[in-house]
Amino acid sequence: MSLSNKYGYTPDKEAIARHLELIASNLDKVASEKVYKECFAIMDLTTLANEDTPESVAALTKKVNSFEKDYPSYPLPASICVYPNLGHVVASLRSNPDVHVTTVAGCFPTSQSFLEVKLHEIELAVRGGADEIDIVLALNSFLAGDLETAGAEILASRKCIDKVAAELGRPVVLKVILETGLLVTPELIAEASFLAMENGADFIKTSTGKVKVNATPQAAYVMCQCIKKYYESTGKKVGFKAAGGISSALDAVCYYSIVSTVLGQEWLNKNLFRFGVSRLANQILSAVEQKTVAYF
Repeated sequence: MSLSNKYGYTPDKEAIARHLELIASNLDKVASEKVYKECFAIMDLTTLANEDTPESVAALTKKVNSFEKDYPSYPLPASICVYPNLGHVVASLRSNPDVHVTTVAGCFPTSQSFLEVKLHEIELAVRGGADEIDIVLALNSFLAGDLETAGAEILASRKCIDKVAAELGRPVVLKVILETGLLVTPELIAEASFLAMENGADFIKTSTGKVKVNATPQAAYVMCQCIKKYYESTGKKVGFKAAGGISSALDAVCYYSIVSTVLGQEWLNKNLFRFGVSRLANQILSAVEQKTVAYF
């Protein structure tokens, strides 16, 4: 039996398309300073470039540190997201612990390596100061139909994180990236969503931002419906993260509206909803300030 059948979920593509059309038609009505600032507060401000250096990550962290003084009416972003070997830079320089250290790990962005290598990287990332770890679903197993192995890798990552986190005396969040652009069908996205949640994901995330098709409204809608079904069945609230290609303020409002529509107000906070972004911060600032802002 498929996991979707287990949780009583079948993606209704026509209904999803209708709902998304309605959401798209209402974006201008939903958009407001309040909503834009709520979107700002749930951002994982991200730099995952080949040319990232300790100096460039330090500069971004210092920008976030000075943001409260420069824009006192805005919330801080939820976290700064970097490669695992650079998490220690953010951890050592951030001035407010409410801004979490997020690192990708587990051989991001492909997850193509030995499980032992992935787990060691995860452990090093947590020891380096990561509050949150984003890993990628092992598509080499999942797309071959071996859900057992793909799920076991997520569970092993969860156990590794929890063991080190307990030793360090602090919680660490696990986000699982499904890479929905490579899953293609709503049915596969649903299977991957339930698989990640069953094996310990605190969040399920759309994309790495490193493939041709990243976050899409359809994928987000399916994932949020799966989160709702999982919550109804287990009582566990799993978060949703949209990432990859979210570059305009109205893009953010679209995903905000999807989460609000499918999951409700309870999910509209940084504990259960995130954006993985590099350009969006300036776009939201520009939308609220009604002028071009290039702060980050």
